[in-house]
Amino acid sequence: MQRKKLAVLASGTGTTFQYILDASRRLDLFAEIAVLASDRKECGAVLRAESASIPVLHLKTKHLDDAISSLERIFIDYNPDLIVLAGYNRILPEEFVSSHRERIINTHPALLPCFGGKGMYGLNVHRAVIESGAKFSGCTVHFVDTGIDTGPIIAQAIVQVAESDTQESLSEKVKALEKPLLIGTITRLLHDPYRIEGKRVLFT
Repeated sequence: MQRKKLAVLASGTGTTFQYILDASRRLDLFAEIAVLASDRKECGAVLRAESASIPVLHLKTKHLDDAISSLERIFIDYNPDLIVLAGYNRILPEEFVSSHRERIINTHPALLPCFGGKGMYGLNVHRAVIESGAKFSGCTVHFVDTGIDTGPIIAQAIVQVAESDTQESLSEKVKALEKPLLIGTITRLLHDPYRIEGKRVLFT
């Protein structure tokens, strides 16, 4: 069976990119990274990709038309089965997202639909969870749509919020689940049939 192809978008250190790459090399993930696309030419993710001889696509982001054209090169040149956002720090243009529904996924460090939306990233999310008094948190893998953290939910993992938790300790709990959940979700999306009902993805 031919391996599926992934495109990874990243702006930062590239730890999630590396996790996906390592899983692919171990065959824990039966897919290969066809390209790493980034809006930052010398970020850690780019350096990791170059070290691993993974093609790198530098994205233009200054003007909307350039951004869309640049992003479309991912599909034109590499034809991935799925795009994975792995610490990509820019909002994707609506036109691009609308043209590639159910082809782009993202992770969020909370249990959507709660604690998502504008400003809900990094420690902000975990601070909001703790301040709300919630007893549970976790992480979510979802399809990207034209909203912020509003796409159909594909998979979630749950952690308990202890009374002693700080935003930093809760972040570490969630991080321990986030990457394994992402790998398992990519595998299911690429190889198992599914349908979308409302804002949920159901595997059949």
